[in-house]
Amino acid sequence: MVSFAPDDDLNVGNSEDRKYNQEHQEDAHLDLKNVPLLTPEEERKLWRKVDMRLMPILSLMYLLAFLDRGNIGNAKLDGLITQLDLTGNKYNIALTMFFIPYCLCEPMSNLALRAFRPSRWLPGINLIWGIVMVLMSLVKTYPQLVGVRACLGIAEAGLFPGVVYYLTLWYPRYMLQYRIALFFGAATVAGAFSGLLAFAISYMGGIAGLEGWSWIFLLEGLATIVVAIVAFFWLVDYPDTATFLTPEERAFVIWKKKYDVSSVGEGERFAVRHVRAAFTDWQIWIHVPIYLSIIAPLYGITLFLPTIIHSFGYSTSISQLLTVPPYIAAAITLFVFAHYSDKLKMRSPFILASLTMCLIGFSMNISTAPNGVKYFGTFFIVIGSYAAIPGIVSWLGNNLSGQYKRGVGMAIVIGIGTFGGAIAAVIYRSQDSPRFIIGHAVELMFVGIGLIFLPIVVFLYKRINGQRDAAESLELQRGEKVRYSDQELRELGDRAPDFRYTL
Repeated sequence: MVSFAPDDDLNVGNSEDRKYNQEHQEDAHLDLKNVPLLTPEEERKLWRKVDMRLMPILSLMYLLAFLDRGNIGNAKLDGLITQLDLTGNKYNIALTMFFIPYCLCEPMSNLALRAFRPSRWLPGINLIWGIVMVLMSLVKTYPQLVGVRACLGIAEAGLFPGVVYYLTLWYPRYMLQYRIALFFGAATVAGAFSGLLAFAISYMGGIAGLEGWSWIFLLEGLATIVVAIVAFFWLVDYPDTATFLTPEERAFVIWKKKYDVSSVGEGERFAVRHVRAAFTDWQIWIHVPIYLSIIAPLYGITLFLPTIIHSFGYSTSISQLLTVPPYIAAAITLFVFAHYSDKLKMRSPFILASLTMCLIGFSMNISTAPNGVKYFGTFFIVIGSYAAIPGIVSWLGNNLSGQYKRGVGMAIVIGIGTFGGAIAAVIYRSQDSPRFIIGHAVELMFVGIGLIFLPIVVFLYKRINGQRDAAESLELQRGEKVRYSDQELRELGDRAPDFRYTL
């Protein structure tokens, strides 16, 4: 039997606060005075219902995004270099030209998502980059390849920060990382799937006068366009307008988010001060080097894993197939880390474990160890780099309060941090094969940066939490607890005295 929360649970604070709540309720077309109190089993069924509507299509979109940006590594082994005469550093420059516009367009992408609505913005950019991928199959010269890669970067820029931000609008604080893992896990599947697809598509070389690498771009671009069309009809916007939920279910999801410990300020309206708050928050800038320390290894291994394995002496076909097992191992670890991170309500220990695995993997590959050992080392690199990303982005999402501040802040970190991908694109030079000492050394430097900044962030969060605990305890002892209205708490956001940072 479903019961309902009393009116007082949702109408708290002074008259100004109640007026704000009433306006927000009217905007949402929902009666939040009758929020159902679900049993644990009923709540699990509700979140499974939400998961089944959101996660499959988002995961498929990101799978194709990662497939489309990374398949150039497979195409490289299948004739791209020879046909386009990519001598010297031309291939690396083509890779870099994806990341520069990608990084520049990311910071403000989440404001565009709010303006155009998720159900239009996300499928829209999905459709655009699918068309770009089809055009990439037709390039005949190096300048054309560079131009199309730049267009691909612009088109894909809004997807990752957009989806991560979108999920924070649906899920409470400690349900977030597992959902990001479900979505980001598609990237690890893409890594494995890319090798298998490239192996199969390579046999189409010569059909219709196209090389094997052209067929890779063409078929995967067409698949992206199909998924984008489906997403236009399937994706929904926000909990308060989700027609696949009953009015009671919508009210419960909104109520769950509204009174989640991290959701102070969730009902805010847009104001420039929220954007300014994101750019001036210390958390944003200290999280950038941590994100950078993982994203550089991730893109380095994504773009060059086929090349690295090929340098061990395997044929092109075998090298494509050998890229699959590391990604399977990474997908399993990704979900294990996400499950226990949400369960324990901790992020940093799992990020530390991931950085340590990257350290081990790159150390193996920069050494003079046998090729079998180095291949085993690639497992550590792929697992560490992929398993850390959901933890890093959910950690920041947990600790930024307010819809617009969180949206812009996460996009800033992801945008600036993704410059690590631009760096990774140029450090694995063909003349450094087979050891790639410069590439592995630079990646080890990035991992070292993460190992330095991670404990600093944990220390600062612990100190602030401790100060707030002490202040609250002192107020209780004196019997002088300061009362804040809902509006004041919304304005304070993560600076509110009852907000505690996730560690």
